[in-house]
Amino acid sequence: MDQIVIQGGNPLTGEIRIGGAKNAALPLMTASLLSGEPLTLKNLPRLADISTMSKLLEQHGVSVLRIEHGKGGMTMTFDAGGVDNTVAPYDLVRRMRASVLVLGPLVARFGEAKVSLPGGCAIGTRPVDLHIQGLEKLGAEIDLDGGYITARAPNGLVGDQFVFPFVSVGATENLMMAACLAKGETVLTNAAREPEVSDLAHCLVAMGAKIDGIGSDTLTIQGVGSLKAAEHSVVCDRIETGTYAMAAAITGGEIELKGVRTDLLEATFKMLGDAGLQIENTTEGTKVSLDSGGLKGVDVMTEPFPGFPTDLQAQVMALMSLAEGTAMITETIFENRFMHVPELSRMGANINVQGASAMVRGVEQLTGAEVMATDLRASSSLILAALAAKGETVIRRVYHLDRGYERIEEKLAACGAVIERAEEK
Repeated sequence: MDQIVIQGGNPLTGEIRIGGAKNAALPLMTASLLSGEPLTLKNLPRLADISTMSKLLEQHGVSVLRIEHGKGGMTMTFDAGGVDNTVAPYDLVRRMRASVLVLGPLVARFGEAKVSLPGGCAIGTRPVDLHIQGLEKLGAEIDLDGGYITARAPNGLVGDQFVFPFVSVGATENLMMAACLAKGETVLTNAAREPEVSDLAHCLVAMGAKIDGIGSDTLTIQGVGSLKAAEHSVVCDRIETGTYAMAAAITGGEIELKGVRTDLLEATFKMLGDAGLQIENTTEGTKVSLDSGGLKGVDVMTEPFPGFPTDLQAQVMALMSLAEGTAMITETIFENRFMHVPELSRMGANINVQGASAMVRGVEQLTGAEVMATDLRASSSLILAALAAKGETVIRRVYHLDRGYERIEEKLAACGAVIERAEEK
């Protein structure tokens, strides 16, 4: 098992090109199951989760062609014309929660699906109740048995109205895909508005789907008989963007983030501006640097888009641990998402957790230590802390990082970080 070793204290300067969003790429890949014709996706990141989803699709009978593009993103073509298996087994699904997104496309196109209950990061229960309730509203018969979801719609799905009792990105994606092949009209109310959902919707439209209200909380889908071949480029990763912006801030450096879309990160950039960052648009992206006044503590509450993203909560906690004053960070999306707090505390952070909120009192210096990553975003928060800490930090269980950050050591090293991956002793 690998570990990452960082010698902290170097201001990061340079440029980093932002890759395609993992959280957009995974549902886009499952959308290939809706058509018997090829779907070509560009700007896909090289990540463990992408490989896992490819294996899952291949075992369903999807033909996958992969084209590398040097250090940039890759292109993959998915041809689901020969799907011969509608079972998604536990061994693959347990590795990644997004695997449940094959459920809607399979039952919509083939009238049946058997999908293992999902796994993924241990950041809360994240039940699939809304996926099931929504598909039942569209006419699917669903049983839960032996850890599997079995869905049947032998006569096809039928459009209907479904109101999400709370915002769910995954359920919105699953039901939107299923509705594309359902008979008649489907209206999804209180749907997730995340950019990754909109990216999926635009891809489905390119495949021949009829979707109105993209980017809003009400999606209206007119079902069609079949979807066609298409090409689509994956939207840039706003979480990677925010993480590297905070890397510039926490080290007192300056990084140009290339290929970003600032409209996807308005809440994040506003918070960073309030915390003391200077943010300047460039011809190829955005340049971020720390103001001479230093980091200032700001309160943060995670919310569905367009609010501050939960996937940047761990990183902003690392940032606030070195800010002047006090910051209150409140997590409203997932329970059990403060598992990085004990590890940051090992490095000298002053954090007190009360329920869904964490009080962070800024300290003058973090100190390198041996720490353990507990999930994907916690891993990146420890990377940020280590970059600013005095001395050496060893981060164990970094396989989480490979699920969501492409070439993170290489990108940071190019900006002056002293960082290397090594085998655990």
